[in-house]
Amino acid sequence: MSGDFLTNQFLIAMPAMTDSNFAQTVTFIWEHNADGALGIIINRPLQMRLADVFEQLKMPTAPGVSGNQPVLQGGPVQTDRGFVVHQTGGSWEHTRQVSSRLQVTTSPDILDAMARGGGPETALVALGYAGWSAGQLENEIAQNAWLTVPADERILFETPYEQRWRAAGRLLGIDLATISPHVGHA
Repeated sequence: MSGDFLTNQFLIAMPAMTDSNFAQTVTFIWEHNADGALGIIINRPLQMRLADVFEQLKMPTAPGVSGNQPVLQGGPVQTDRGFVVHQTGGSWEHTRQVSSRLQVTTSPDILDAMARGGGPETALVALGYAGWSAGQLENEIAQNAWLTVPADERILFETPYEQRWRAAGRLLGIDLATISPHVGHA
């Protein structure tokens, strides 16, 4: 890990992870600095669809907008708050630039645009986020809780949810299914 922190990286839960909030998860880190880290779990779909969100927020949908996309359980913190991870483009009230190609928006104006058939072409919507205080994530990595790898948009937006954990491991040349869940230190 360099001084650039882990923004725009995936955190891949090691097989030994027993915390039910994070077991076999891939988390997209969208902000990491000396104060801590924020991320969105990208492989835990809820039983909720984007159309349900539009309906709950009383946002009429334009013809042709299906809203069939699953909403993700983004993490255990503020599970009533929405986060949209999307490719760069558009102008939204509360957007964080993660990389030259990715942004995270937390304001409802992006959902309204999506309901009307506008908004980003490629996006995922999550409720809640994962957060770490200053030094906490670095300590967990040192304790072998996580692997890290630069984020891959194909995994973020195209890979089926149930395949994302193993696909993220393959970015490192690792088959996570073959790693022992028992942790050891030399």
